[in-house]
Amino acid sequence: MLYHLLYPFHTDWFVLNVFKYITFRPIYAAITALIITLVLGPWFIRKLSLLKMGEVIRNDGPQSHLKKEGTPTMGGILVLGAVVISTLLWANLTNQYIWMALLVTFSFGLIGLIDDLDKLKHRNGSGLSMFSKLFLQLLVALAVSFYLYFVLNLDTHLNVPFLKNISPEMGWFFIVFAVFVIVGTSNAVNLTDGLDGLAIGPAMIAFATYIVFAYSAGHYNIAQYLQIPFVKGSGELAVFCGAMVGAAMGFLWYNTYPAQIFMGDVGSLALGGALGTVAVITKHEIVLAIVGGVFVIETLSVIFQVGSYRLRKKRIFRMAPIHHHFELKGWTEPKIIVRFWIISIFLALIAISTLKLR
Repeated sequence: MLYHLLYPFHTDWFVLNVFKYITFRPIYAAITALIITLVLGPWFIRKLSLLKMGEVIRNDGPQSHLKKEGTPTMGGILVLGAVVISTLLWANLTNQYIWMALLVTFSFGLIGLIDDLDKLKHRNGSGLSMFSKLFLQLLVALAVSFYLYFVLNLDTHLNVPFLKNISPEMGWFFIVFAVFVIVGTSNAVNLTDGLDGLAIGPAMIAFATYIVFAYSAGHYNIAQYLQIPFVKGSGELAVFCGAMVGAAMGFLWYNTYPAQIFMGDVGSLALGGALGTVAVITKHEIVLAIVGGVFVIETLSVIFQVGSYRLRKKRIFRMAPIHHHFELKGWTEPKIIVRFWIISIFLALIAISTLKLR
């Protein structure tokens, strides 16, 4: 909105020329979202408390979590609100990729909101059935993938990290692959959201990394130099990612241990879906497994745990996802969280290095 209101006057006021640059607008999108979450955070937490929107803790989790019962949840609404407002203010709203990212964020957030409200209504911590939640996610992801493939004609070559001469053409299989990335990332972030600040930290780091990828993929000369796919218009997603980083920073102020507010499924499902969508559009889908390595590890720990128990009647971990395993081993919650953040930063640096190591 500010881009459309102010940039047309750049011929009269040269300083307004900065609104043209993608290197400028993601920074202020992040600052705007950060300010919104920091300022509105205390008011939002009070409102949730008054409405008795307190977290329902499942009895099958670590017993130390029972003391968190009643902590205001659905803080993802604050995050998504800050992201949407900031993106609308600073992004070029004629860019269809921006609207695709916002659509997935809103839709997955709505699915998460329904799930959170169902948990609060029945006070059992289970929410929507796994089938219902997955079905709704698949519908949204399928619609977006169809639009990217048939309407926007997005490049369907698969960009393989470290290998510049290997880029297989997926054709129509791109739709299946895109759905898998979007839905898989959404649920991976959701599984990680089990400790104070555990999911929002790696998500913030991942979106910061994708600012680099989006800008590089959307800049013809840089894309040619780095020998990565050029996706015209994808650079604008750097503004969206900047808004995500700012909103995550602001939310982390209140979500850090001991948390004053939880993100809820409304936040975790939306953030994961948005991250997967950005990865698909910028043609950095595979490298997402590196950037979001913490999310991948958390998901695999659940898959291996369930598979092992069904096949061998034995558990691999004391409890899954794996952050609960470390809790039961005696690690304090802050130690687990900070170490997972460190791993996320390490993996993000490796992911960025793939731009040159080809």
